[in-house]
Amino acid sequence: MYQLAETFGIERRTVSAILHRHHVAMRRQGLADDQVEDAVRLYDQGWSLARIGEQMDVTADTVRKRLLERGVIMRDPPGTPTHRSW
Repeated sequence: MYQLAETFGIERRTVSAILHRHHVAMRRQGLADDQVEDAVRLYDQGWSLARIGEQMDVTADTVRKRLLERGVIMRDPPGTPTHRSW
């Protein structure tokens, strides 16, 4: 998809939408090393795993696994109660 997007000068998400619309079977490739670096940067900027996954056309769990492999410390999910000892 990335190569098609570059070749035709369109976004990867546009390529994905066109392929889905035409029922083209696709396989998930995971994240390439340069994508993992981008994911780390985006996560450090406050992006959620889900948002990064959507941007990179992978699941949030795939993003999480690759970030953990790089030693990134995961934030608590929004809405997670803070446990305090009184």
